[in-house]
Amino acid sequence: MATTTLRPAAPAYRSRLYEWLTTTDHKKIGILYLINSLLFFLAGGILALVVRLELAVPGLQFMDEAFYNQAFTMHASFMLFLFVIPVLAGFANYLVPLQIGAPDMAFPRINALSFWLLPLGGALMGAGFLVPGGAAASGWTEYPPLADDRFMGTGTDLWIVGLILIGTSSILGGVNFLVTIFKMRAPGMTLFRMPIMTWTVLVTSVLVLMATPVITSALIMLFIDRNYGGSF
Repeated sequence: MATTTLRPAAPAYRSRLYEWLTTTDHKKIGILYLINSLLFFLAGGILALVVRLELAVPGLQFMDEAFYNQAFTMHASFMLFLFVIPVLAGFANYLVPLQIGAPDMAFPRINALSFWLLPLGGALMGAGFLVPGGAAASGWTEYPPLADDRFMGTGTDLWIVGLILIGTSSILGGVNFLVTIFKMRAPGMTLFRMPIMTWTVLVTSVLVLMATPVITSALIMLFIDRNYGGSF
């Protein structure tokens, strides 16, 4: 009886850029985290230079008070929320699965989503420079009544929405790390055999899940209050 041999279909061609943009591999996502963190570190460093240049001598030199407040706020926001916090996630994404013997993160697609929320949130925050009211000129703490809609415009709303996305990214990443560490360790890899790097990520993820939902929910309430709730 004649038989036919089925040949596997040739894989569709995908450019390297497409592969990086759609990857769910923990190593590539870790590298993307680090690249994103370094870019925002550069942006925050430039804003720091702008601030220090203005403070070099007394008086106003290159900008008015409003733009100075915007530069100071966005410098702090970029450095804290888009460099200090995500840079650890970059190293953790690359190293933790390797250190515990896991093939990948527990939720690869959520891992990719956690990353892509960061540049989107950062772009929204930076877009505040282009709209009336400036980029969150009420300060990077956004304390009411300084964050009241009576004083600041669309830029503050963009800052709030961007930070909500960044907070959501941290929450999803924290859950992903905890599930990966507790459920995907290789046989024989007990908690007390884990490297100190993995323990650092474990403890940090617990802290993130304790604190970040609080600030994220506060930002959501602030956004609602600014746009739908009237004055404070």
